[in-house]
Amino acid sequence: MHSRRKKGRRSPRLIALCLAVIAAAGGLALWGWRVHTRLPGTGVQLPDYVTQDYLTVNPYSRPGTELKKIHGVVIHYVGNPGTAAEANRNYFESLADGKDGVYASAHFIVGLEGEVIQCIPLTEESYASNSRNADTISIEVCHPDSTGKFSDVTYQRVVELTAWLCREFHLDPETDVIRHYDVTGKECPKYYVDYPDAWDQLRADVKAEMDQQETAEQGS
Repeated sequence: MHSRRKKGRRSPRLIALCLAVIAAAGGLALWGWRVHTRLPGTGVQLPDYVTQDYLTVNPYSRPGTELKKIHGVVIHYVGNPGTAAEANRNYFESLADGKDGVYASAHFIVGLEGEVIQCIPLTEESYASNSRNADTISIEVCHPDSTGKFSDVTYQRVVELTAWLCREFHLDPETDVIRHYDVTGKECPKYYVDYPDAWDQLRADVKAEMDQQETAEQGS
């Protein structure tokens, strides 16, 4: 006569352990999904020389559209000699009522004294670079005269800010730092369209600044 074996019961502890493992795996997957889908400009620590003064969300200068990828930095000039960063920021803000029907803005404006105002979060698109709005950060630059050449202090700040952006978003200044001209053919930034060698030098200076920032970071 054969005896029947009793079916073993699973230990409550084993069941609890399995559920904990499943929950942990689910949580890890959710965390991974959030990291993967997080906008690239989220949580970025800005340099201390940047002042945030965001535009009001509106259809004409701050649409609020998510910037889902950052593949470049576009340099512009304001085209209004002698005007300060704050004045140009306020111009962008004035477009919000739609009376002029103009769409324009930038992520950053670099002023005549090297001041930097951030107008648009790095998680949102600006209206600056036409077909490249969807994957670039825009920098508008103030200039003292109609040549469009940046003053020394402004130039150095543009180099510093651009180098920081390139390091933050893993960009190559030789290929990923461009002029508005390179997108549409518009003479912007004028001086650096008129004098291509000056533009090449600016990108070379950005690369050198990136190396200096990295060295300083490693030594701190």
